[in-house]
Amino acid sequence: MAGTAGTETRNRRARGTRTAAAVVTALGLVAAATACGGGTSAGGGDGSAVTVAVAGDPGSLSPTTALASTALAMNSFAYDTLVHLDADGSPVPGVAEKWSATTTSATFTIRPGVTCEDGSALTAEDVAAEYNHIADPRNQSPMLGLSVPVTAVAKADKAARSVTVTTTKPAPFIVQMARLLPLLCEESLAKPAALARTTNASGPYRLTEAVPGDHYTYVKRDGYSWGPGGSTGAGLPGKVVVKVVSNESTAANLLMAGQISAALINGADQDRLDAARVKYRSVEALFGQLLFNQADGRPTAELAVRKALVSVLDLKQLGSVATGGKGRTPTRTGEIAPTPCTGDTVKGNLPAHDPAKAAAALTAAGWTKSGGTWTKDGKPLTVGLGYATNLGPQVSSAVELAVQQWASFGVRATAKPTGSGSIVGTLGGGDWDIAWAPIGVTLPDQLTQFYDGPPPPKGNNFGSVANPDYRRLITEAAARPGTSGCALWDAAEAALVEHVDIAPIVSKANRYYAKGVTFEVDGSGIVPSTLRRSAG
Repeated sequence: MAGTAGTETRNRRARGTRTAAAVVTALGLVAAATACGGGTSAGGGDGSAVTVAVAGDPGSLSPTTALASTALAMNSFAYDTLVHLDADGSPVPGVAEKWSATTTSATFTIRPGVTCEDGSALTAEDVAAEYNHIADPRNQSPMLGLSVPVTAVAKADKAARSVTVTTTKPAPFIVQMARLLPLLCEESLAKPAALARTTNASGPYRLTEAVPGDHYTYVKRDGYSWGPGGSTGAGLPGKVVVKVVSNESTAANLLMAGQISAALINGADQDRLDAARVKYRSVEALFGQLLFNQADGRPTAELAVRKALVSVLDLKQLGSVATGGKGRTPTRTGEIAPTPCTGDTVKGNLPAHDPAKAAAALTAAGWTKSGGTWTKDGKPLTVGLGYATNLGPQVSSAVELAVQQWASFGVRATAKPTGSGSIVGTLGGGDWDIAWAPIGVTLPDQLTQFYDGPPPPKGNNFGSVANPDYRRLITEAAARPGTSGCALWDAAEAALVEHVDIAPIVSKANRYYAKGVTFEVDGSGIVPSTLRRSAG
């Protein structure tokens, strides 16, 4: 697989450098634009200031350790990457002007003239040093396996301005992974912890002010010319202020009043914005998925039980309740566009809604119904359904509906709400049966850590999934570079669904409503390189 500079059309469609990075909840991002009050931009922007609000403080912004979706989105203003992804998931040049790759190596040629905020050149040696820093297990970077293959070793060729990354295990999307690597300059890599509240990077903006819990100010740099496909970022706002805005209804009110220019609105406030014909951009993401705990001793370790539990549920009804009627039948098990593999891995693979068939299957597996409750070996069929409360009241209602449908069937079911964002902690603890746990990633091989390998604490296979068909197919897929393995990646996902290791329920479009600004969006939110003021 090889890449060179794309056409102007491809450049306009290039998407940016962020990742959903295997998160269970979507990023809350709001953008607002206001005219500069008589001041001038310190960079080459259009003289305006844009306020981008996030739902919560990002915490540390250190790019080799920060994995929170808010931090990833903010860092994309200041840190560039080797490649970007086009709207169809194809890589386009960034700091790397060209590349070549196999499943176990990639060589990137660094564009000349790329500089850091202090004026120093970003070199091939800098990039190789960052690869090796993240690949070193002693540094415990959560970017390992997401932006850098776990067995990566990088070497620089100063004369050729190139970096060659090799791996001992197949990394079929090694080029696409590179768009998730925020590039650090030499001085910054020497002290990455210092980057929690400052920057010295090669991106279009520099962080000039950080007030945790309130706001972060980014100012556009002069001379920037190595954006997606070689774009210069002409027309970008001169200043971007990232401000914490926690309440979605407040954001909608401000948008309607013209006090902000864009907001991510996923709740009931969508209706009044739609009625007012406020325009929006959206990206589809998996919103509802059941994950089953198959550890020894759990009732959901039994395939017949998992199939019966899904057959009892009216998944279409649950999805409608969870999204207020705005959801869609999912086609994938977690990848968010732009992503290279796009086949439908869900259709026809889940058990159909058929309580009578579910009863017959349980009976055949040795379960009996006594006193209205299914039992086996004297133990009632008892399950809890966990979910994170920050997913909103509609998800709570959907979970309660699922519990009611199971109870009517003869299962002792209870809802298990957890604190905001704590569902991952619950899964890691191991004491659970079923979880409402959608996962978002950018590449199909990033799902393997969740459905294969060791469970916590040694790995992220939360459900203790042991699916031989999935393991065989992902092994075959990993041996093929890029999209040439998509048919196998699709078959692997389908095997998970067919074996009811997971049950995708509903996907939902994350809507970014806007007035007076235009932009494109990806799984992390607004793509900084596309943010522009507009009329209306």
